[in-house]
Amino acid sequence: AVTACEVNHSQKVAVKIQNVETTPKLSMVHNFVMLDKTVNAGNVTRFLDAASMEASHDYVPPGSKEVLAHSKLLGPNETDTVTFTAPQVPGEYLYLCSFPGHYSQGTKGFMTVKQ
Repeated sequence: AVTACEVNHSQKVAVKIQNVETTPKLSMVHNFVMLDKTVNAGNVTRFLDAASMEASHDYVPPGSKEVLAHSKLLGPNETDTVTFTAPQVPGEYLYLCSFPGHYSQGTKGFMTVKQ
């Protein structure tokens, strides 16, 4: 399911994620990737294609200017907290799990940055 949240521009944000799956880590992992607002539901395919080639980097392309923050790849019952500063530019920012196939299965949401 798509989820959403609102934050103020330049606000400190902490996102705690937990993988509640019971499937072994080799087959079911999750991460959290916050993307710049230039990446949206209409053009996310290019980012996901690049991410799918980066298994050794937790499916996050190294040095990607589109990635504002990300977690490590989490196996069953693992948690991670990602802390970052919300962008200054108001608008909708897409976040997702970049493990191949998870975005299309609904592991995504939007963070709305308010003025």
